[in-house]
Amino acid sequence: NSRGTASLLKDGISLREVSDSGLFEGHDLLRRGFTSVKNELLPSHPLELTEKNFQLNQDKTNFATLRNIQGIHAPLKLQMEFRAVKQVQRLPFLHSSNMAMDILRGNDECIGFEDILNDPSQSEIMGEPHMMMEHKLGLL
Repeated sequence: NSRGTASLLKDGISLREVSDSGLFEGHDLLRRGFTSVKNELLPSHPLELTEKNFQLNQDKTNFATLRNIQGIHAPLKLQMEFRAVKQVQRLPFLHSSNMAMDILRGNDECIGFEDILNDPSQSEIMGEPHMMMEHKLGLL
C-alpha cells in the first residue's frame, strides 16, 4: 500500500525544529533524545496518528454539533474560553493538572488512564528551573 505509506511521510523540517537548535547546530540529546530515521518517517503503530489527534477530532465534532444546535456563537465562545485557559500556565518546571481545561471539555468527572497510571509524558523528573525558563523565553 504505497499510497498509505506516502501519506504518512513527513514533508520537511518544521520552522520550530530549525529555530530551536539553529540551522547549523547539532542535535540536542539532552532535550530530544536519540534520533531514529525510522521514527521520523513512519508512526510505530497504525493507530498512533488516530490516538495523537483524538482530542482534536473530538473537539471538532463537538463544535460542529454545538454549531448545528445553538448557532455559530456557541462554539466561538467556547473556543475563546479554551484560548484563555491555555494562556494561564504554571512555570515550565512545575507540573500542571490543567483542571480548567478539563472542566471546559467535560472531562472533570471522568476517570481515565492518566488519572490512574499517570500520563507518561508528565514524568516526575524535575529539570533545572533557570535553564527551563531561559529555553521557554528563547534565551538559550
